[in-house]
Amino acid sequence: MYNYSHTTSGKTLRAGILGHSGYSGAELLRLLEKHPAVVPVLLDHRRAEGGGDSARPAPAGGGNLPQAQRLPWKPGVIAEQRLDVVFTATPPEVSMEVAPEALRQGARVIDLSGAFRLPSADAYRRWYGAEHTCAELLGEAVYGLPELYRNSIRGARLIANPGCYPTAAICALWPLLRADLADRAAGVVCDAKSGVTGAGKTPSPKTHFVQVSENFSAYAILKHRHVPEMLGSLGLQESEYSFTAHLLPTQRGILATHYLRLKQPASWEQLQQLYRDAYRDAAFIRLYPQGAQPQLQWVNGTNFCDIHCTLGADGQRLVVVSCIDNLVKGAAGQAVQNLNVLFGREETEGLLETPPFVEAGAL
Repeated sequence: MYNYSHTTSGKTLRAGILGHSGYSGAELLRLLEKHPAVVPVLLDHRRAEGGGDSARPAPAGGGNLPQAQRLPWKPGVIAEQRLDVVFTATPPEVSMEVAPEALRQGARVIDLSGAFRLPSADAYRRWYGAEHTCAELLGEAVYGLPELYRNSIRGARLIANPGCYPTAAICALWPLLRADLADRAAGVVCDAKSGVTGAGKTPSPKTHFVQVSENFSAYAILKHRHVPEMLGSLGLQESEYSFTAHLLPTQRGILATHYLRLKQPASWEQLQQLYRDAYRDAAFIRLYPQGAQPQLQWVNGTNFCDIHCTLGADGQRLVVVSCIDNLVKGAAGQAVQNLNVLFGREETEGLLETPPFVEAGAL
């Protein structure tokens, strides 16, 4: 078990949720209503909630949950409700509008959009094709991947929750890049597949049932907006990294397969130890032994990231497979994990129902 000495706070946290009717927002509400130290408050923002839809979001997987308090977003509501934190599961432009106001009223902000993940307004303009209207907060935002940035998250006011694809890719590759084992000149390739919920709840021709069912397709080749997140955390140049996203005809889950060469021959045991050392304090990373491979069915509904390395006979050709639930570890679960770190609670609180950091076999 991993018990963090700083997790002693017994305070009940009041957490506002903007964007609670989307897939990630509804998943976030499901998790927070089970969290022993959180009282969720639903905040309705017209542009975030599809024009004021009054229906309560359905919990993922069904079930009956208590009715959370629901209030309209307005100036002063955060202070009036004594909210400790505001989650923005909203389009980026709404997050840019809401985050400064929430910070001014004394709340922390955990943003699930891409509004604050990139380092500059120029980078945002290039990858998102829009102007950033709150660039003054970009330098303050902390990238919310606890496995890498736990210490920075603890003292932050604004957390930029990572994208789902970057979570799977960074967790898979970071130990190798940190140890400078990858032959970057040979290139690093990430081939990733995601369920349809990764595209969000707003209907589009690409996510129509007839288009997705019994189909499989690639999209945003070499221009996916999640790429700069991966480059930033991995220390790679764009010319050294090739990422392709694919749409699976499933509801949720990401499986990412990474191809690279090592600078020098290594053994599988050496690589396994490298990952063990890198993730010694990571309760949500599970390493697979030889003969077992991560699968969507073993991560969906959980906050785990499952990883397995396959090494070629030459000791240099390496394939790393990682698996996450795009709505949990790739969005809402990671946001709750950040909440726990931010407020000095046990990192697994409200998220873990099985023992942490098991080296998974046939689960």
